[in-house]
Amino acid sequence: MDTNTAGVEQTANTGQLPGWDAVDEQVLEAYRRNRESTDGVVADYIPILGAVDPELFGVSVAEVDGGVHVAGDADVEFSIQSISKAFVYALVAEEFGHDEVGERVGVNNTGLPFNSVIAVELNGGHPMNPMVNAGAIATTALMPGATAAEKWEHIRSGLSAFAGRQLQMDGVVYGSEAETNQRNQAIARLLQSYGRIDGDPLEMVDVYTRQCALLVSARDLAVMGATLADGGVNPVTGNRVISADVCRDTLSVLASTGLYERSGEWLFDIGLPGKSGVAGGIVTVAPGKGAIGTFSPRLDSAGNSVRGQRATAYLSRALGLNIFASGVHGSIDGNKQGSTP
Repeated sequence: MDTNTAGVEQTANTGQLPGWDAVDEQVLEAYRRNRESTDGVVADYIPILGAVDPELFGVSVAEVDGGVHVAGDADVEFSIQSISKAFVYALVAEEFGHDEVGERVGVNNTGLPFNSVIAVELNGGHPMNPMVNAGAIATTALMPGATAAEKWEHIRSGLSAFAGRQLQMDGVVYGSEAETNQRNQAIARLLQSYGRIDGDPLEMVDVYTRQCALLVSARDLAVMGATLADGGVNPVTGNRVISADVCRDTLSVLASTGLYERSGEWLFDIGLPGKSGVAGGIVTVAPGKGAIGTFSPRLDSAGNSVRGQRATAYLSRALGLNIFASGVHGSIDGNKQGSTP
């Protein structure tokens, strides 16, 4: 799309979260309201994920000033899974820029499941967006590095910069996924047949599998999301990870595709860009304010954490985060100043 905005400076509208105590109380309330829920089922198509304790539940909010609020099991580690797609996309976009990544990977929702092969075929081999598996594998293949090992290290160090600490891969999760990722291997070979992936497709799937097995907590997700909310600067470490322009692009893609075929419902109900993973994590970003990280392993039929969605919905409303919410400017008794009732 030619938007003809050359030379127009990007501006950002930011707000402010309530005071520390108020945010602390609302995070705890989001946890209290949803901790007894048993709706949903734990993912079992990856064997090791089926063995996780379904009662685990953590909630965290990280502010752009570096403050972090937690409740429940917010420091329990789990595999990042598909949430990694958002941050790997950001790293690739930082390397190659808006136009090239948009052309190579795409930004439109498929309306189909995250591991759909049909979506690739229907679009002439174009992976459509970086949040479905086809797009994520293509994005991983674009990472800088002459070898698969170099690409993997670039990903691990990059996601660690987002989290503000050194992230480690769970070898057991990696092994379990590597034994059951034949569908991703098929998608990668299909992309190769269309000239949409460089290098050995199976090596790229292996790197992608490793990135999904990185261990994070709900606290980490909140800090990673807050880095996107803070124009690419990690609010805890103070280090710049990516540019503000790349943050904008990443959040735009998340808004339209982050919750797969439920992305429209998510944006309608939550009003914020977010990304989920089948281990039970969700990261949600309020630009200019902060981010929410949740963890609860029970998922709905689309692979999104049930308690995580509910806790996020509560916090979006309670903290005034919905980017589509507005009030009447300069209102007096419900009417605009100077207007006729």
